[in-house]
Amino acid sequence: MSDYFSLSDCDVIGFDLDHTLCRYHLKETSRLIYESFARYLVEHKGYDPDLLNLTPATWDFCFKGLVVDLEDGNLVKLAEDGTVLRATHGTKDLSREEILQHYGPQREWKHFESLNTSFTRSAHYYFYDNYFDLPGALLCGRVVDMLHKRGNEVNSEFWKDMVAAIDHNYNTSAFKEDAGTYFPSVKRDPGRYLQPCSEEVKAWLRSMKSAGKVLLLITSSHSDYCRLICEHILGDDYEELFDLIITNALKPGFFSLVPHQRPFRTLVDDVEESEGLLALDKPGWYSQGNWPHLHQLLKTMTGKPEPKVVYFGDSMRSDMFPASSFVGWETVMVVEEMEGEGVPTSGAARTHQAQTQSQTQDQSQDQSQSQPQEEEKKFEDQGMKAPSDSSQQWGSYFVDVHKSVKGGEGEGEEEEEEEEQKLTWCCHSIHKYSTMAIPSVEHIAGLPLDYKFPRFSPDKPSTTGYYPRPPDSLLGRGRSQDAS
Repeated sequence: MSDYFSLSDCDVIGFDLDHTLCRYHLKETSRLIYESFARYLVEHKGYDPDLLNLTPATWDFCFKGLVVDLEDGNLVKLAEDGTVLRATHGTKDLSREEILQHYGPQREWKHFESLNTSFTRSAHYYFYDNYFDLPGALLCGRVVDMLHKRGNEVNSEFWKDMVAAIDHNYNTSAFKEDAGTYFPSVKRDPGRYLQPCSEEVKAWLRSMKSAGKVLLLITSSHSDYCRLICEHILGDDYEELFDLIITNALKPGFFSLVPHQRPFRTLVDDVEESEGLLALDKPGWYSQGNWPHLHQLLKTMTGKPEPKVVYFGDSMRSDMFPASSFVGWETVMVVEEMEGEGVPTSGAARTHQAQTQSQTQDQSQDQSQSQPQEEEKKFEDQGMKAPSDSSQQWGSYFVDVHKSVKGGEGEGEEEEEEEEQKLTWCCHSIHKYSTMAIPSVEHIAGLPLDYKFPRFSPDKPSTTGYYPRPPDSLLGRGRSQDAS
């Protein structure tokens, strides 16, 4: 395999939508998602209304890559080998001694092998790997705190209520029915939550089509929500940018459920036809579907027996792992945490943000006259940590310090504490299942299609594969290893 990757070598270029082609205003969206889940628990399940009260400092706990252990209410941050690097019970830090009590002298999380080899969800744990469910990690921690405060036993029963909250807000019919809190809010004010693509990104998509590439959009979002997003971020002519649009794809099952794959369905006014298609024979807009039928169509469209496909996505569970492992696609992971660790915002994005900032301010001023003062204050509050930034409580998304105790070799010698910088399990997974990682598509939209990107490789340093440069913590780790 070549040390480099180039889009010009690909026949098909596919994109996830949410947090990939479409970037969200993460602070606003995270507050909305948290409120959506918490409001359901309070209003429908009788939870303490205090769950709805947050301070900016509370958001430091909101950190991608955590695993909640549903059996005991612990949240853990894992190293690449499954070692527990940090842990909390609810939102309260566990001390080193408490971690050893829970996970033994080697600090091994017992479900690691299952999670590491399948990325599937389980009755025992839940992995927070995308921004749509990430605020749920904070809510989980606060629910466990609340159960303790009430003197209630902490077990997996609370998770049934969390799942009900997720279903209530993200159900495929919720957008059409104005159900829950999330979809009605985004429909009412999309500019508050969605970042329009720059003209450079739109030109980049057009240039790839002009170069003869087949462009795909594959999203698990339903067609009506996809339509709202695409019109806002790409314009009314967005359908002209893609040869195929696949909504309600139900990833990762889209890639992995073979031979029990779901058929593709056509749509009429955003309603799926009841009869599934036996095959996919032409470009267009479809719902659900499966990789084998898509693969056959791509072979016809490209005229190649094995077309080379690259897929851009933000979720390890839904995008990177299944597309890489099950169907052999190249994968580019969008990792906004890179910007949270020193990688500069792209020039195109900075220009676009400057152009749209005044428009957003004007819109929010107009809307503020019809919104309660409390809502406007929440909108203006910038004191919270962005979910993509490093956390004081959890540290870096990419690297963390593992402290271990080395016993003295001679009688009477004291134990010594050793520090070792370890890759997090999330960082290791990016290297293993992604071809390369970028903070946003904006960062590469201005480059020629034949630009050669260094790709991740087990034979290369851990800093190789990030464009335009690695995050600060990985650069620091590399320097410390060189020094030793």
